[in-house]
Amino acid sequence: MRTLAGLSPAVRQYLVVTGNYWAFTLTDGALRMLVVLHFHTLGYTPLQIAALFLFYEIFGVITNLVGGYLGARLGLNRTMNIGLGLQVAALLMLTVPAAWLTIPWVMAAQAVSGIAKDLNKMSAKSSIKLLVPGHQQGTLYQWVAILTGSKNALKGVGFFLGGALLALLGFAGAVLAMACALALIWLASLLLLKKDLGRATAKPRFRDILSKSRAINILSAARMFLFGARDVWFVVALPVYLSTVLGWDFWLVGGFLAAWVIGYGIVQSLAPHLTGKRRGQVPDGRAAAVWAGLLAGLPAAIAIGLSTGGSPEVVLLGGLMVFGALFAVNSSLHSYLIVSYAKEDGVSLDVGFYYMSNALGRLLGTVLSGWVYQAHGLEACLWVSTAFVLLAALISIALPRHAQAS
Repeated sequence: MRTLAGLSPAVRQYLVVTGNYWAFTLTDGALRMLVVLHFHTLGYTPLQIAALFLFYEIFGVITNLVGGYLGARLGLNRTMNIGLGLQVAALLMLTVPAAWLTIPWVMAAQAVSGIAKDLNKMSAKSSIKLLVPGHQQGTLYQWVAILTGSKNALKGVGFFLGGALLALLGFAGAVLAMACALALIWLASLLLLKKDLGRATAKPRFRDILSKSRAINILSAARMFLFGARDVWFVVALPVYLSTVLGWDFWLVGGFLAAWVIGYGIVQSLAPHLTGKRRGQVPDGRAAAVWAGLLAGLPAAIAIGLSTGGSPEVVLLGGLMVFGALFAVNSSLHSYLIVSYAKEDGVSLDVGFYYMSNALGRLLGTVLSGWVYQAHGLEACLWVSTAFVLLAALISIALPRHAQAS
């Protein structure tokens, strides 16, 4: 406790924000894996499973737009705590008797969870801008990378947790246990998080939710296609392929995807060192375009390997490792650039608009993941992913360089 008391107020708030984000992410990752695996065993098709997440992604788009506005008016502490409370409610909605777990009910619970997730993420990412002095861009990049990378590592742990809880407690028991644990975190956050964090000095108007910054608009478009490229094969197609084609059980599917996302998060945390921090450099738009270009060939290479009769385990799992590492660097670069580009007063408006595009990409990828896989298989999903990454790279060429930004 003495060590915590000796930390600066900014660092203490960073720790509270990060702890909230970590706890939320564990339940979010576990819930996604629970829903995919549980409803797959009930006989749902890949497209039906994708439909369960439809409202999750749609409401994520809306929440990021409106949430950025609310964060600027009410404070990021309130939007973060609202997000935690809503996630508890979403989990409790799924503890009802099995006969009530119809598609509309599960979609409604996922809608609440989607609102909660994006309120929490927008609040966490926006708050870092306010806790690091504007001239310390290297520190800003490092803090964003740590928050983003650790979050995704814990999301991977959440995937494993979801598979494990499903096997040990069953679906209803698993979500009830997570709801109780997250409720305790929520109560602690209500006491510890600084009041009025991130509230704009001038009350923003509702029309201010649309970004007027060219750099943020370009980055948002690139982000949409980047995350669509990941989710078009990762969200539904990959877990179902591993379960049905390769014959993996719950533990193996959950454990592998957990390990993949944990490794992905570790690489995200190390991204500053991979992109020039040791040489005193921070990335700009050129770096985003280059790293997206490096990623573009990976999904195509995996698809070609599968179509030419290569071992699915070797081609798919090996390709996934490389894809995850390159995607992690791309994601971390984008996360830093949006916080760097955003204006400090009312930062959540810019960050919310950007993550609206992120949610739109996830929505597009999730729907396509179920539909394309059901109609044409995993290889088709990989070719769609290739096209999306190429679009992200081409759009990123228009991002400002250091000289333009200054």
